[in-house]
Amino acid sequence: MEKENIKIVYEDEDYIVVNKPSGLLTIPDRFDKQQKNLFDILKEHYPQLYITHRIDKDTSGIVCFAKNSQAHKELSKMFENRTVEKTYLGLVYGKLVQQHGKIELPISENKNNPAKVKIDFKNGKPSITEYKVLELFKDYSLLEIKPLTGRRHQIRIHLATIGYPIVADNLYSNKNALYLSEIKKNYKPKPDQKPLISRCALHAYKIKFLHFRTNEFLEVVAPLAKDLEITLKYLREYNSL
Repeated sequence: MEKENIKIVYEDEDYIVVNKPSGLLTIPDRFDKQQKNLFDILKEHYPQLYITHRIDKDTSGIVCFAKNSQAHKELSKMFENRTVEKTYLGLVYGKLVQQHGKIELPISENKNNPAKVKIDFKNGKPSITEYKVLELFKDYSLLEIKPLTGRRHQIRIHLATIGYPIVADNLYSNKNALYLSEIKKNYKPKPDQKPLISRCALHAYKIKFLHFRTNEFLEVVAPLAKDLEITLKYLREYNSL
């Protein structure tokens, strides 16, 4: 699976945990079944595979699949009961004043734009996101984010709504890339300047749950994607406080 840049970060007889690259769907697209996706790639190597959760196409990081029906049943139950702890790292526009917080805003589908979701106090489903500031820059913040519910685009819409959208989020911010010229003072870009990052700067960093077979907590971490790592390096160099 090296050619698809898919790295297995943990595997046992019940689960396989993968560090998904950005730009790859987790599961087959509802309308275009021909689009490359993580599930179909893994199925070539693991004939028996079960989907337990998913992350957005542009988001990099941890995706966990079950390798048998019992493992699938147990983990699905834990997701349903909200006992799976998921931790994301996200780079947002703006310097957060509050070092930690909880966002509780109901979310529903956006019928006017099916690609997005919306905050909907009348018909939305309860949605909770916790965050903590890990690192502050002049114009950006690196956050540790824990979604306590699992709504579609939850982290993205929640942070955008409180005024700190994810960097290069083409749906919920007004930009789709971050360039060195935006963070380095007096930097004169070349005409063919390439962005530091050109996708939603969100990474599924860690997953933790009680393994039904060992009765011990399993905690798996996925290293940061290279584009996000490089972006942070330049921010520390040119946009530090």
